[in-house]
Amino acid sequence: MTLAELEKIKKQPGIDARFSEGHAYLSVFRFDDDMIVTPLLTHSVGHDAPTLHLRRHQDDGMFDRFAQHVEELWSRGHPVWEGGGDE
Repeated sequence: MTLAELEKIKKQPGIDARFSEGHAYLSVFRFDDDMIVTPLLTHSVGHDAPTLHLRRHQDDGMFDRFAQHVEELWSRGHPVWEGGGDE
């Protein structure tokens, strides 16, 4: 479902997506100092999971901790689209 929605906007500047070999257990959409995080809970599907809106207010706060986690996953991921989303 997510890939179908991303396909609609992939030509917009700055849009990119990656797959992870393992299960990330969360979906993350980052916009500068704002982040939408949906942790996937056991025995739930994505649309039943809570959605968190994080805003960066301080160093090493919750935003930075999620950002570091996501950057690690991103570095190990594989591009969804050949050449990135903004071809």
